[in-house]
Amino acid sequence: MRFSLSDMLQGFAVAGATGLALVPYFMALLGLNFEEAVTMAMFHSTLISFSWMFFGDPYAPGWLTPAIPFVVAFITAPAYLGDHVSQFQAMTALSLNFAFILIVLGVTGLGAKIIKIVPNVFKGGIILGAAIAAFLRVTKDGDAANVFQLAPIAGTLGVVICLVFAFSKPLQALAIDKKWLATILGFGLLPGFVIAGSVGYFTGEFQYNIRWEILDVVASTTSLWEKASPFVIGWPPIETLMASFPLALITYILFFGDVVTGNEMIEQAQATRTDEKLELNASRAHMATGIRNIIMGIIAPFFATQGVLWTGIQVVLLKKWTQGRDKLDSIFDSIGSFYAFGLPFLFILLPFVTLLEPLLPLALAVTLVLTAFACATLALSLVNDATERGAMVITAMAFSIFEPWLGLLVGIIVIAALCGFQVFIPKKEILVKEK
Repeated sequence: MRFSLSDMLQGFAVAGATGLALVPYFMALLGLNFEEAVTMAMFHSTLISFSWMFFGDPYAPGWLTPAIPFVVAFITAPAYLGDHVSQFQAMTALSLNFAFILIVLGVTGLGAKIIKIVPNVFKGGIILGAAIAAFLRVTKDGDAANVFQLAPIAGTLGVVICLVFAFSKPLQALAIDKKWLATILGFGLLPGFVIAGSVGYFTGEFQYNIRWEILDVVASTTSLWEKASPFVIGWPPIETLMASFPLALITYILFFGDVVTGNEMIEQAQATRTDEKLELNASRAHMATGIRNIIMGIIAPFFATQGVLWTGIQVVLLKKWTQGRDKLDSIFDSIGSFYAFGLPFLFILLPFVTLLEPLLPLALAVTLVLTAFACATLALSLVNDATERGAMVITAMAFSIFEPWLGLLVGIIVIAALCGFQVFIPKKEILVKEK
């Protein structure tokens, strides 16, 4: 693992701000104070940051973001609203149920087999559905990700700069002859955050209130443990475990979509970098995410913060990797530096945390927009047949509008009706390989 300064700096800004984006939820919904909420975010980010190192998956891990609205709705139902003990028990139940599903499918290998036999048109529908859902969320009135409404000048500028720096072909071509431009582009998303943060300060859209303190990790961890851990407040009752299982099952569909998306991204990038073979192992991804959810569920339970892929960042890191070995020796150099080699120590530095606090909506918006763009381009490249493309779009709309299980049902029906059941039947070569 080699050190990459540009990846570490943008990791501090982007991963730091995004990791803190749920702090307001922790405080408003679960009754935590600021220090406890930051400590909870630190534990979530630590588990994410260590995942690639311990399990070897070539993914930039992140949240199961589309599940978060479902989770918030679940713990604000009348049965849990205002009862923080019951809410934390519900979070633990969700995490343990989800881990059970992942580990069973990982140990048996069924998860990997399901992912292999899913046809491209259905994969494309899932991936394009994630793109549409991300676009819808980032423009939704009143949503925490709607930076265009919260900070119209600085927010729009930051998102546009990050999008252009990540994907603009003319800019990449210009950087071949302009060394100074290549250096700036090498910092990825960081310039967009610096420019947006500076402009937002002068327009009054971002207010900075820096606290020159170090987080008292021992005190905040102790108080968080007493409020949240099932070892103190009690394990979720059987009724809560049963009530949370359907949502855990629905979240698996989202997890499945992320694995499919990550694999397709890596396989496309692999064609450019034949010198480093990235091993894709769906069973391992199931196990890694399941283990992280178990740990999270007993120390800092907030479901959907332990997923397999951060799509927006995966595309940025892979893009740098495909530029050749002289730019980046290994994808793990980039992932490692971005996640500070598994040690997100910036959370204990309250000056840094409070500096990033105004940028939380921007970080969430950038993540969603990059995810949407990357998913859309990937999905459209998976199919060439016009009928399959139309079925894929309808499936995507169903996934972005309805609950995941209903989107799954609509997608299967539409694809079967328009493309035929044969697309769901594995080809002979796949069956021989499985034997």
